[in-house]
Amino acid sequence: MDWLRLPRFGRDTAWLYISAGIVGLAGFIKLRQGAVNFAYTETHCYQSVRTNAAAEPYRNCFSVSPTGKFSKVFTASAGSELAKDASPGFVMPGLWDGHGHLLQYGEFLNSVDLFGSSSMDDVRARVRSYVSENPGVGSAREWIRGVGWDQMALGRMPTANDLGVDKALKDLYIMLDRVDVHCIWVSQAVLNLLPDSIPDVPGGEIIREPGMGVFCDNAMDMVMALWPKPDNKKKQQFVKSAMQKLNQVGLVGMHDAGVTPGNLNLYRELAGGKDWTLRVYAMAECYERNTFCPDEVERYTSPDGLFSVQSVKIFADGALGSWGSALIDPYTDRPDTSGSLLVNASELVYQTIAWANEGYQVNIHAIGDLANRYAVDALTAALRLLCPNRPLKLCQTHHRFRIEHSQIIHPDDQARMHAIGIIPSIQPTHATSDMAYAEKRLGKERTAEEAYRMRSLLDIRPVLGSDFPVEPPDPFQGIYAAVTRRSPHTGRGTEDAPDGWYTAEALDLDQAIRGFSEGPAYGAFMKGRAGVIKPGAYADWIVLDKPLEDTDIEQLRSLKVRETWVGGKRVYSRD
Repeated sequence: MDWLRLPRFGRDTAWLYISAGIVGLAGFIKLRQGAVNFAYTETHCYQSVRTNAAAEPYRNCFSVSPTGKFSKVFTASAGSELAKDASPGFVMPGLWDGHGHLLQYGEFLNSVDLFGSSSMDDVRARVRSYVSENPGVGSAREWIRGVGWDQMALGRMPTANDLGVDKALKDLYIMLDRVDVHCIWVSQAVLNLLPDSIPDVPGGEIIREPGMGVFCDNAMDMVMALWPKPDNKKKQQFVKSAMQKLNQVGLVGMHDAGVTPGNLNLYRELAGGKDWTLRVYAMAECYERNTFCPDEVERYTSPDGLFSVQSVKIFADGALGSWGSALIDPYTDRPDTSGSLLVNASELVYQTIAWANEGYQVNIHAIGDLANRYAVDALTAALRLLCPNRPLKLCQTHHRFRIEHSQIIHPDDQARMHAIGIIPSIQPTHATSDMAYAEKRLGKERTAEEAYRMRSLLDIRPVLGSDFPVEPPDPFQGIYAAVTRRSPHTGRGTEDAPDGWYTAEALDLDQAIRGFSEGPAYGAFMKGRAGVIKPGAYADWIVLDKPLEDTDIEQLRSLKVRETWVGGKRVYSRD
């Protein structure tokens, strides 16, 4: 039995006893932690649980650990006490919005809602109502803000005088964002802050006819520099109100598409607090758009996964509705222009490579086919430098570069995206909002071959979202638009295609659900940890009155969530 004898403690054997002690202590701590986790694990059972997992697509119970993760997913037999005591409702993984704007949405909730405004009188009436409800707004220190106007509904581009003709608004400082937030409409009081003579701006447009008052894309910067920014206290309120609304529609997470360094710092301070009820995957954006500012941002992921900074956003062009998206060929309804590049091709390549070399995922805003072509060029160049001896597709699976919007893509560039696996970030409701005028802008052939693809991009893992506040954040309206290619507001397509616009690009229900769950998870390096109910994943789920698979598709337009849970905590209840 000599082999059981322990060596005598001494200088030569001390390390052995110390190592054994450390290993034993670590094992004890792990065992104790496991016991604590087991003791405080909560089990939830419902009528049904959709997991999104291939092996176990449906169960009815799961357990949540104190760390806010699923520890067990299982089926309780019909006669068991767990099944008998199951909570009412049908569960699915919490949904994500793959492209939104958190602070801007919170600001929108506390500003003038101009969505659906149909005339200048309507706009003025809404602004007057806001002024009466918010005494003191409109001063040089607190401008009136709003979003949602569309010149297509107003009949022409608005002017400062269109606000000034109302005596109640004449001397107020007003700045109103177009529906796509790529143009601003300002009052005369704001115009008076600018020089008398304003030159044209590269990558932007100053609307001079029928009068001054609207600035688009890069031309907005001169006005935004004068706008008195909200302080952190007000921003904190914006975040709180935005998250409450987003939880209400069943969102447990979002990709925040463009957050400046100061706001990233604010998010980091707020994350984990009682009012931070949403997971946020933030894309950094320099104070000066389309510049390189690595010293001002820091890659970061909070231990609980509630806040992460791993990516940056670069802007290639403007928006289609204001003729700002950069096209290869001129607009069909404005042959005098092909839109605006917000950055030239060589600078886009430089910025992409610079940020990629710092370890960031690069996400490029590109709507027009020229902008998308340059985005593919830039991302391809970066991948070649990052992985000189590896296939680009394999390199892309590691870096997961994205094109935000991916709205109008030439067939040649669609083929390149497929070959490399560049991720398209798509907003289904953009298609159904733009369908009223897209063919006017692009013509039938270009629309049919290039615009608003979804089904044909499935193999490269599209990330679905809404671009809120540009569109409502309700993911069920996004799912409806993706499946039917009809407007969730009217239930109809266009006059030429009332049953659905270019339905060959529609998704089926399961594909659309995964686009708002698994898609954003993959696009944020969170595959297996978000958008799914399985052991080890974040315990984020929503409760519905019945499974989506059994819900009439038209009911998705107005579906109301029963409950939303994030990290094992209920953050919204309808009742």
